[in-house]
Amino acid sequence: QGGVGYRVFVDTICYMDQTQGALVGNTTHGYFLVLSESIDNPYTGKRPFRVNAGSVHAYLYQPQDRTEYLSELASGDPVLVVSDDGSTITTRCGRAKIEKRPMLLIKAKYQDTLISIYLQNAGTVHLSCDGKPKPVSRLAVGDSVKAYIRGVEGRHCGMAVDEEIIEK
Repeated sequence: QGGVGYRVFVDTICYMDQTQGALVGNTTHGYFLVLSESIDNPYTGKRPFRVNAGSVHAYLYQPQDRTEYLSELASGDPVLVVSDDGSTITTRCGRAKIEKRPMLLIKAKYQDTLISIYLQNAGTVHLSCDGKPKPVSRLAVGDSVKAYIRGVEGRHCGMAVDEEIIEK
């Protein structure tokens, strides 16, 4: 459980399928593939243009190897859409909607790299787990999730820099 915090919906100007979403993470060295809301659920209708992307402080991996805070995303900004197979397209943000919600802190480890993300604790938020969408509310220890692990280079103003920066 991650307490209550502000999460960001990223509504794009394109439709995504069940394998597509955005790369989002608490640090710049690792991002989770957070899937679009194109998956059937008992709570709301499908919204295949939307990614319930995470907490306001999180990094969104963007085109041209840049990052942006979710809280700074605005209408017209580019958004990198990533598929489960690693292919990408670039679209635009239609709007970013911020609301206070219960959150989950999700952590994953790949070799010696630990990554994390705060996501809304909801059955409509999915990660790619063993190649299939899985609600974050049903994740279990040992589940294998799709993520993008970066090098340990630092970032300043969204761009990689040759500098020692430690993120925890």
